[in-house]
Amino acid sequence: MSDARQHAHLHAQTRVRERRQRLAHEAARLMAEGGIRDFQMAKRKAAQRLGIHDDASLPRNREIEDALRDYQRLFLGDGQRAELRRRREAALRALEFFAGFEPRLVGPVLDGTADAHSPVALHLHSDDPDAVPRWLDEHGIPAQPRSRQLRLDREREVDAPAWLFGAEELTFEATVLPLDGLRQAPLSGIDERPMRRASAAQLRMLLAEDEISGYETR
Repeated sequence: MSDARQHAHLHAQTRVRERRQRLAHEAARLMAEGGIRDFQMAKRKAAQRLGIHDDASLPRNREIEDALRDYQRLFLGDGQRAELRRRREAALRALEFFAGFEPRLVGPVLDGTADAHSPVALHLHSDDPDAVPRWLDEHGIPAQPRSRQLRLDREREVDAPAWLFGAEELTFEATVLPLDGLRQAPLSGIDERPMRRASAAQLRMLLAEDEISGYETR
């Protein structure tokens, strides 16, 4: 490759990289300020706003999540941390309430990117499709049925039943998976790796670590 062609190639790569960074940060801003929880939607809106339409410039979901963490730290600070803590504490009580369903906390509340717009996402496990709605009904908790498409692995997808309900002035979404789903988490929509999950014991440890970290930074 000639020097001129190599220079042009490097220049083109730099432009693509810069566009990816701009799109990632704009998508993160839209998610933080507009309450968008869907990475693809944020990505499309950011591309429209910036007038960038080539696929090579579209950032990966992980790049957007990293930019979202940066945005929250720089612009939302203590407010975001307070909303996250509130949801984690409520999630612990929910995990204890659903103890009979081998519950796990998943999503932004666990990963640390939750804000005032974020529901608390739980995975419950049961081979009885009526067990969770029956449990909610027995405890007088109105819930709306939903369906969530999850990828179990690279080849298999499942439409899992989910239940949306309110408690402690927060929104909860409990997705029900079969008991054998405990052996391996569904794949994350962010990086297609097994989702990070936390049991009640693991969440207690995380809350304790957060509290210690909070004292250390004062």
